[in-house]
Amino acid sequence: MNGDEEVMTTFDSPPRKLGPSLKVEVTDGVAVITFDMPNEPVNKLNRAMKDEFTALFDRIERDASVKAAVLMSGKPDVWIAGADIEEFLEFKTAANAERLSRDGQTMLESLEKMRVPIVAAIQGACLGAGLETALACRYRIAADDSKTVLGLPEVQLGLIPGAGGTQRLPRLVGVSSALDMILTGKNVRGKKALQIGLVNELVHPSILRRIAIQRARELSEGKRMPPKIDGGLKSLLLDGNPAGRMVVLRQAREQTLAKTKGKYPAPMAAIEAVAAGYSGGKGKGYREEARLFGEMAMTEASKQLIFLFFATTALKKDTGTQSPISGDIKKIKKLGVLGAGFMGSGIASIAVQQGSLVRLKDADHARVGKGFAAVRSELSDRLKKRQITPLQMGDYMSLLGGTIDYSGFGNVDLVIEAVFEDPSVKHQVIRELEEVVKADTIIASNTSTIPIAKIAEASSKPWRVLGMHFFSPVHKMPLLEVITTPRTLPEVTASAVAYGKKLGKTVIVVNDGPGFYVNRILFPYLNEAGLLLDHGVAIEDLDKALVHFGFPVGPVTLMDEVGLDVGAKAGKIMAEAFPGRLDPAKSFQAVVAAGRHGRKSKKGFYLYDDAGKKGAADPDVYKLYLASGTPISSKPTDEKPPGTPPPVAESEIVQRTTLAMLNEAARALGEGIIRSARDGDVGAVFGIGFPPYRGGPFRYMDSLGIAAVVEQLDELNQRFPGRFEAADILRDLARINGRFYPDDDSAPVPLPTLELD
Repeated sequence: MNGDEEVMTTFDSPPRKLGPSLKVEVTDGVAVITFDMPNEPVNKLNRAMKDEFTALFDRIERDASVKAAVLMSGKPDVWIAGADIEEFLEFKTAANAERLSRDGQTMLESLEKMRVPIVAAIQGACLGAGLETALACRYRIAADDSKTVLGLPEVQLGLIPGAGGTQRLPRLVGVSSALDMILTGKNVRGKKALQIGLVNELVHPSILRRIAIQRARELSEGKRMPPKIDGGLKSLLLDGNPAGRMVVLRQAREQTLAKTKGKYPAPMAAIEAVAAGYSGGKGKGYREEARLFGEMAMTEASKQLIFLFFATTALKKDTGTQSPISGDIKKIKKLGVLGAGFMGSGIASIAVQQGSLVRLKDADHARVGKGFAAVRSELSDRLKKRQITPLQMGDYMSLLGGTIDYSGFGNVDLVIEAVFEDPSVKHQVIRELEEVVKADTIIASNTSTIPIAKIAEASSKPWRVLGMHFFSPVHKMPLLEVITTPRTLPEVTASAVAYGKKLGKTVIVVNDGPGFYVNRILFPYLNEAGLLLDHGVAIEDLDKALVHFGFPVGPVTLMDEVGLDVGAKAGKIMAEAFPGRLDPAKSFQAVVAAGRHGRKSKKGFYLYDDAGKKGAADPDVYKLYLASGTPISSKPTDEKPPGTPPPVAESEIVQRTTLAMLNEAARALGEGIIRSARDGDVGAVFGIGFPPYRGGPFRYMDSLGIAAVVEQLDELNQRFPGRFEAADILRDLARINGRFYPDDDSAPVPLPTLELD
């Protein structure tokens, strides 16, 4: 028996492995391939897997007894999660990345052109290179399951699909639907995938294997052809002809530039790859896709976004004996929430969706009722988007109970208080709680600025008190700060972290202190913005400069959104904690004193319509804090009244506000408020929207060069004594030419100032 004949025996039943990750079982001429990477929670594609798949394809091609095949996953809830991102860290040049893309294209082209039809039987996450693999199959069947999602999320890493996704997807579902998926990176669920033609069938998970085998056999016998999707008149006009596609592509370029402001090059590159495939055929399209993938892999944006991917992944695993977060984990089955307002109801809404029993308390039935309505509204929104079923919504609501006293709190495992931001109020509820809860019930505060040690003063068991600081709106913001005091027990911290992760949050552990970490670095930024307003910088110019820098909204808009009254109270606490560094801006004080609280009161610095939509800045606001009553634009103008302060350049607006934040982040690290620069970067990006493409405050300071940062701080501190005194850790690093990430071999960006790109 020669080598080839020996290979053929691998397809005989019972199933046998062809390599570490692939198992094949043949049933009446249909090879069922099960992909199950050993010792890995998910299936992913890397160089070794490409070799394994290529060998498998070759063997199937040469075995005449195999008439068709089905590709399935051996992992629960995951088909193929995508490419192995760790391989991307090995790229040294664009040519390296381009080569990897070409290798992936070659493998999937072999799959697409196989003699036998391959049916993708998809259950669970089918993402990135996983979806590109499915696209190369002859037929796709998805399990009608909440865990089944399909998507091309590469732009979220600053990349584009590199294994044929920019070419196959538009031809399958049309340019409009394809660009919607590629440019946003958003997932598509089973029903939507069927609607747009991304999958050919949607079946119950219990019959997925049987139907996939049946369809594979029908395809091999010529009894079934993949149906063509009729997208209607709109599809015919836009996707079905060159002129329509040109319109779609032009609109996509315009909208993408408006959204990314040129900071994220990958979406534009993806559009060009799609366009190349239509203008020059598939061959040119594949070449452009690989070339552009290589270029994007070398961009600074991709480097920082991949760092954030690994940082958040590491935080998800950040428990156990090898982690600073160690201790026995108490399972949280029943949660008590004090305060049924915006934050309390938000916490309750995400908790019931993870199967927790929730007891929601407030002072009267009307407030509890509003809390219930808020939870129901959030669930209804998910129902409308088909993210949950009516049965699930009913199940979730059945987990929620309300009370105006402490009935039902006797057996809760964790209580999160989200009451009024006042130490005396929080002390009162702590004392009341301890009369009814179990001895081992964890008590957490959702305070945003009050030190946890101060709150714990009211507790007879301060070791079980800590902070769980959620961000608003709770169901959208991904970050959770868990704040500990020197007296908090390790098992209390570990339990809070584990529960935060169960709620789907990215969790950082922060030591106690005013503002903790995220708000501590936010307030110097906001306060400096207020002082610029005091100087006469126009509201729109200030916001525009920081949006240009990369923040999702400007600081004035942010204050209006949060609530100027809330910000003023928190700002007072921060100013008292750090005297001399955070001199309150008269602009914020004057606007609050005038009863303008932001969007919730329909007017703040900006005006809002009845639906709460922001309009233009209100010119009357300037009269509240500028003596002249005339706004002074940061743009040069011809004439100014006598005594008018000189205009402030956009670069200085960015420099002063961002350096205040960067310096405070360095202080927080130097004082041990955060455990690492990694935690600080993740906290800033996911907590306050620090520009992801810059990596976070510490990655950004590394890119600028620490010495350059210190030099700019010193220059500003001469002009504004006390506000910009460089943190000790920055001076120490500058002296040794050090970095926050010493293992990162990239060179600092030689910028003389923190200027805009």
